[in-house]
Amino acid sequence: MSPVSTTAEPHAADEVLLGFARALRASGVAVTQDRAMGYLAAVAEVGADDRQATYWAGRATLCSSPDDLARHDQVFAAWFDTRDGLPTARPREASQPATAHMLPDTETSGGGDDEDAEVVRAAASAAEVLRHRDVASLDAAEKRRLAGMFVRLSLRPPSRRTARHRRWHRGQVDASRTLRHSLRQMGEPGEIAWRRRGIRPRRVVLLLDVSGSMTAYADALLRLSHRLTQSARAGGGTVETFTVGTRLTHVTRALRSPDPDRALAAAGEVVPDWSGGTRLGETLQVFLDRWGQRGMARGAVVVVFSDGWERGDAALLGEQMARLQRIAHRVVWVNPHRGKAGYEPLQGGVVAALPHCDDFLAGHSLATFADLTEVIARA
Repeated sequence: MSPVSTTAEPHAADEVLLGFARALRASGVAVTQDRAMGYLAAVAEVGADDRQATYWAGRATLCSSPDDLARHDQVFAAWFDTRDGLPTARPREASQPATAHMLPDTETSGGGDDEDAEVVRAAASAAEVLRHRDVASLDAAEKRRLAGMFVRLSLRPPSRRTARHRRWHRGQVDASRTLRHSLRQMGEPGEIAWRRRGIRPRRVVLLLDVSGSMTAYADALLRLSHRLTQSARAGGGTVETFTVGTRLTHVTRALRSPDPDRALAAAGEVVPDWSGGTRLGETLQVFLDRWGQRGMARGAVVVVFSDGWERGDAALLGEQMARLQRIAHRVVWVNPHRGKAGYEPLQGGVVAALPHCDDFLAGHSLATFADLTEVIARA
């Protein structure tokens, strides 16, 4: 039978199809507005009265990965009734009070609001659990849900004092302005002018390890970098992002796109050493020689995301970290294994780097990323 009756009005058919797209989105499939419109156009071409064609149109336009196909089939079977093409009504279970004698027999129970509250609490609880999950242990659907939660992160750029002064209602006496004001009054004592040093956002530099041992965290770290970049720009700050592995790659320009998926795709195109080896000491030396000594690392908050598995010379890494600490305002090392039970910093790279770090943080979940933003803001 047809999923949408041919006798129905066109707008009614569109409502049914859009309802199916919304149901598919609720099941975890990333159905965007463009895909939903493409689905309507495809069904209009093949005919809404053809159930098989409508089925294949949905698979072709609404699904973007093999994981989406199984969900599409389940939602399609549940949404379209095989007899008259209308959405299948979901059976509601009769709500029973925990203690029946507490409610009068002559009044009906107002269980609807309670059920809605329970659903909201359950959703909030699930989101909170996901917020603390290790991103390396998530499946594809959970990663899509987590990607939508990154928007909750925001970075308050750290501030620094500038060399220039500005007028203020207290602070240091501005002798020049006070004297000029007195001269305008023919030398008579006048109002004292005050000043203080100006405040500007401090630059933040992110170094992301994209070697093989960090592959499971690479997507989440790039999403975090994109979110911090967008949030800092909104607050007048600057975030510069580099990937490190066997070579150093500047990916800040790729992450400037407002759309996170496009930004990650652009970053993936410019990074040549995904899942390769780890030569942190050599790549950090290249960063300091080209970008650090007289550039963006001086006076900045530098955050290194790495598990510390160094294939190169650990002594070289220690030397470069000491060099970085001398020119940066603050050095933060984020290790995805830091917050796990039983972890000890025994890797050669971590042992060499830790004496030159101001903070050593965990970085395996959305909750730890939120803690990182607070550390950066307080710097």
